[in-house]
Amino acid sequence: MRVLVTGGAGFIASHLAERLAGDGHEVVVLDNLSTGSRANFEAADVPGARGRLALVEGDVRDEALLARVTRGCDVVYHQAALAAVARSVEDPLEVYDVNVRGTLRVLEAARGARVRRVVFASSASVYGDAAALPKREDQPPRPRSPYAATKAAGEGLMSAWHATYGLETVSLRFFNVYGPRQSPRSRYAAVIPSFLAAVARGERPVIYGDGQQTRDFTWVGDLVEALVLAATAPAAPGSGAINLGGGERVTIARVADLVCRALGVRAEPRFEPERPGDLRHSLADVTRARDLLDWAPTTPLAEGVGRLAAAYASRSVPQETPR
Repeated sequence: MRVLVTGGAGFIASHLAERLAGDGHEVVVLDNLSTGSRANFEAADVPGARGRLALVEGDVRDEALLARVTRGCDVVYHQAALAAVARSVEDPLEVYDVNVRGTLRVLEAARGARVRRVVFASSASVYGDAAALPKREDQPPRPRSPYAATKAAGEGLMSAWHATYGLETVSLRFFNVYGPRQSPRSRYAAVIPSFLAAVARGERPVIYGDGQQTRDFTWVGDLVEALVLAATAPAAPGSGAINLGGGERVTIARVADLVCRALGVRAEPRFEPERPGDLRHSLADVTRARDLLDWAPTTPLAEGVGRLAAAYASRSVPQETPR
């Protein structure tokens, strides 16, 4: 099977590309390397995948390039995006252009190439601060940031192209993914790599807000398994969005404590003002993922943090370039 992975030199998508190539598929990675990196692609090009991974440097808004790289593909994984809430608050026009217009270009290229299925990386941020927990896919979207709004728009485009043109589309809502290759160096960095890097340097981890906000963290290997299943699951297209989460609600203060314990260090967090657009609480209901994809998370947060801490301690964690 020939597969296109947009944004395939990024954190999550490089793991996906590695898995797909390791499973014997021919994988084309499209990435403009603005947030992803060659280092991530090279880390994915392991012996089991070698010869089946190709990197094409370019932008998902490039209509001619998309037509070329989608030709002959059976599945497109659309992972490319500007993915930080804080960045979207600072530069909403650029984030809209990449995340919405780019998604439209991908769908049109897939339709023109007669691709069988497009699997779209959406986000739990579309739920906003809806009070009900866990978050269920039948809750109406309430985006609180420009980034979240672009992901809700992307889901709408996926549904429309399925209904109008018969293109198989699957939208997966990611909940706080973490794992190797996730950069701690960007000012938009996710919380777990930021904490690990700070504590490993002997610094105090920074918490924005009071630390009692909660998140549902998903190990990247578990997420990749769901992505692979989404390419062939017969009932997934047209079913609406599907949550992918770890199924465990954890406070940010608890995450800081887990990181410190895993590294064997005592470090009191430093608290800063809450950032605009951040959510208060998040927890995934993964019933639909179980029913439609035959998937469930298997890696508890403490185990995943322990794996990353061991890698940090041995300085063996490859990182993205800073954004």
